[in-house]
Formats: sequence, C-alpha cells, structure tokens
Amino acid sequence: MSEATATSSSKGKKEAWEWIKALVIALVFAFFIRTFLFAPFIVEGESMEATLHNNERLVVNKAIYYLSKPQRGDIIVFHAEADKDYIKRVIGVAGETVEVRDDELFINGKKVDEPYLAKKREEAKAEGLPLTENFGPIQIPPNHIFVMGDNRQNSRDSRMIGPVDLGTVVGRAEFVFWPIQEGRLTR
Repeated sequence: MSEATATSSSKGKKEAWEWIKALVIALVFAFFIRTFLFAPFIVEGESMEATLHNNERLVVNKAIYYLSKPQRGDIIVFHAEADKDYIKRVIGVAGETVEVRDDELFINGKKVDEPYLAKKREEAKAEGLPLTENFGPIQIPPNHIFVMGDNRQNSRDSRMIGPVDLGTVVGRAEFVFWPIQEGRLTR
C-alpha cells in the first residue's frame, strides 16, 4: 500500500470517528434537554378551549418548578393517571380555599378576575348556562394545587379528581409551536 493510500484511509477513519463523537454528544445533549429542561406536549381534547386547542403542540418547561412552585394562572402539565397527562390552569395553591359562587371564582373569600374565560363565559351566557357550576369551598392541602380547564363545562379537573400533588407536575406550558401559524406564548 502506498503512503498516500494509508494517509487517506487514516484520515477517513479519523473523520468517521469525529462524526460518531459529534453524534453521541448531540444525542446526550438532546436527551438531557428532553429529560430535564423542555419537552413537547400535544393538547388532547377541548378542556383548555379557548386558550389552547385540540392537537396543538406546545413546549413544556420542565425546569421551572425545580426552582419555584406553580403559581395561580400557570398552565401546567401533570400526570393525572398512570398513562395519561393532563393540561390545566392553576387556580389555587396550598393553603388557599377555592370556591365558585354564581359563576365567579373566589380564593380565600375574595373574588378573582379570570380574563382568559371571557370568550367561553360569553358562549355559556348565550346558551343561558353558567360557565362554572357552584362548588366549594375546598381547602387545598400542603404540597397540592387546584387546577381547572378553561373550558369549564368540558373539563375533568380538580373538581372531579381533587387537588393535584406537586410531585405529579411535569412542567409549565410556555408556547404553542404547531400549527406554526398559530404559534404563540401561553402566558
């Protein structure tokens, strides 16, 4: 074998090895991001209408709650059942009392404005129905949150399943990325 052929073969092996290393590093990096920082999520169903729509894809920030706890108004993803994740809005946090009277939300006895419900509330009024049936008061236990879907008439949430354990929270919804023309922040 000539010296030129040996050098060419050695150069090819070195280049292949560099590509393999780059691929492994990229895969480890992607795994780290997907496992600990951000994850895609598909909205299934209409429980968050008119804020989020069926089959929209969004990015969930998994790292945010390593540093803080969910706050009222956050849209979160949590493990509701063994093989099912839900996406809902945080309505109340540990230690608070949640109640709905005459289609109005009260936290610790004080009325809370919910501007994100304007469209759904208007639709419900047109049908002669309340958007949210009366319930409560419900005291939220330590290390739990109370969540509801924005489409209150069509949502399986804390009114049925009870307060959500913080240990089941996956992360906070940050933005819709698909369909691309509907891309937007969720906050």
